[in-house]
This record gives sequence, structure tokens and C-alpha cells, in this order.
Amino acid sequence: MGKRIRRVGSIKGELLKKSREAALASVQIFNNPNISFKSESYVVLMIIAWTYLLHAYFRGQKIEYRYSQQRGQRREFDKTKHGAYKYWELERCLNDAHSPLDNDTTNNLRFLIGLRHEIEHQMTTRIDDVLSARFQACGLNYNEYIKKLFGPNNGIEKHLSFSLQFSTISTEQKELLEDQPGLPANIEGYIKSFDDSLSDDEFSNAHYAYRILFVAKTANRKGQADRVIEFVKSDSALAETVNKEYAVIKETEKTKYLPSQVVSLMKAEGYPRFSIRYHTELWQALDAKSPSQGYGTLVAGKYWHWYQRWVDEVRKHCHENRKRYS
Repeated sequence: MGKRIRRVGSIKGELLKKSREAALASVQIFNNPNISFKSESYVVLMIIAWTYLLHAYFRGQKIEYRYSQQRGQRREFDKTKHGAYKYWELERCLNDAHSPLDNDTTNNLRFLIGLRHEIEHQMTTRIDDVLSARFQACGLNYNEYIKKLFGPNNGIEKHLSFSLQFSTISTEQKELLEDQPGLPANIEGYIKSFDDSLSDDEFSNAHYAYRILFVAKTANRKGQADRVIEFVKSDSALAETVNKEYAVIKETEKTKYLPSQVVSLMKAEGYPRFSIRYHTELWQALDAKSPSQGYGTLVAGKYWHWYQRWVDEVRKHCHENRKRYS
């Protein structure tokens, strides 16, 4: 019997099947109370799920997604030492002009790819709660795109539901979630660096990080629909109030620097001649205290503090003028 020729449809279907299974497994593992290796498993499996999803899309669109080299008029495909084709990893899929994903979904995946690089080199702790908004967005994005690209019947939402909790969140737990002591320095540094590279709109987009505010609520009438989670329209008065409160909390969480601290950082990085005078001239020239710039904020009504974005801007300025400040 001759070797069976696999058609485009059969391979695409197999890729899609494995993609869905990887996505479902990632969420089931993350929601399993008996497993502590949650985030690491979720990230690895969701990257596989997205990779296979995009491979299935490229195959259906007849877009080549194997690594190759052009040798004159011939194209030679790269292979492993055992002779298998080398297919694009997720990051290469995202970089391709034919990628069907929007910018914010792509940002979310780039974050997870970078996170995987960090966690694969050492044991991690206490990152489940810190990064749950990114994980939630990743899952919602996946379900959105698998239905958009391959039809609503392929959605996975019917297989999953909200996880039930055995207790409310105590004051101690709330403080623990906010402070997160013991977060690995490499993970904390990576998160900060990646978030600082995004605009405020990109950071706030639900495709990048999906955040839900939980409020204890009692039913007003007997017989009323009793769902553990109720959704509020984004343009409602309640949502506007919630967003204002969240914005205040988010701003207070950012690391802040006094002008003298910014100058000290630059001196420590090899620019000993950079002084408060030069710093003042720089922020005045760039109108950096304008609220529209997002470089800092006024604390207690009179003390100006700078965000990390401004520190990065000052660092860039010092590097470009290193002869003056060295």
C-alpha cells in the first residue's frame, strides 16, 4: 500500500483539535486546587495552543510556515538533525505580516512568551494572582479568535465555567494580593519593563489584561436570577465610577521617583555631571509635567513625583548626550 497523502484539510483539522485540547488543559490545570504549578503550566500550554491555532490558519490560507533558505532558484527547508521540518514558533507567527491577530492580543502573547523565557530558567513563586488578568485575557482572546477564524462551533466556552470559591477574600488575603512579597526579582523586573513599554491605552485594553472588580452583592428580590458574577455595561454610571476608582489605585501602584532620586540614578549609571539643573531644563523643554504626557503625578497636592517612563526618557537623553554628562 502506498504512503497516505495527507491533505491540507486533514492536517489543519488535527492542528485545530490539538490547539483546543491544549487550551482546555491549560485552564483546567490552572483551576485545579490540587496543583501548585499553575502559571508555568498555563503559559506553556497556551503558547502551544496559540501556535497550533496560527499554524492551522496559515495552512488554510496556504501560507508557508516552515523555516527555509533560498538557494538560488531553489528553496530549501530547514530540518532538525532527525529530518523533521522546522515550523515557526509563536513569536515568528506573530511577526508575520499575515498574522490575523490584533495589536493588543499580540501584546498579551508577547508578554507570555517573554514570561516563559523567564520562568523556564528557575523556579517561580507567587505569580498566579499577580498575572491572572493576563492569563484571563489570553484565554478570552483564544476563544474569540478560534471562533472568528474557524467558526463558532469551535468555541471552548461551553466546556468551562467560573471557578467556585470556598471562602471570601479576607483583609489579610487582600493585603497579600496587593503586596506580593517574595515575587522573583527577574519576574518583577520583566513585568515592569514590559508594562512600561506599553502606552496607557495598550496597558488598559482588555485584550492585554482582563480585569474584573468583585463586589459583594445581595439579591433584591426572591426569585431573582442568582449568578455569582454579574456584568455591568461599560458606559453605565456604575462602570464610570469603578473605572475612576481603579485608575486611582493603578496610579498609586506605580513606582515614583523624586527629582533628586532620578538624578542619583543617572549619576550611578555613569553620568556624574548630570545635575538637578540639567534635569529641570530637560523636563521644562519637554513639558514633561503636562498631564497628557503621563510622565509623573502630583502627590499630596504639592510634591511632584516621576514615573519610570520619565526615568527611561532621562536615561535616553543622558545616553544621547553622554559626552556632556560623563
